[in-house]
Amino acid sequence: MAKADFAIARLYADLVPDAALRNRVFAMLQQEFERTRTQILSVKQQRDFTGKNPVLARSVRLRNPYVDPLSLIQVDLLCRKRAGATDSSLDYAIGATMNGIAAGLHNTG
Repeated sequence: MAKADFAIARLYADLVPDAALRNRVFAMLQQEFERTRTQILSVKQQRDFTGKNPVLARSVRLRNPYVDPLSLIQVDLLCRKRAGATDSSLDYAIGATMNGIAAGLHNTG
């Protein structure tokens, strides 16, 4: 949960053409995230997820300057794909952003 970034998530959500569906689902995800976050932090008696984990805090701080731009590029590439672009280099670039983001986050998603 410390790796979650709802500003970036919103960019991906904006790819959903149906605004009502997009907003409803995104609001549900955000509410559930906050509810879960509150409960976990309460049980752990912490104010945030990185406070007692300096390795995670450093990892998140160092990865954002690299992973966030990859996410922005990926959103743009997905927009192009949805607009009908069929260039094979586009598929390669989307795959490259997927690998880069997964490597930066140290997980697949």
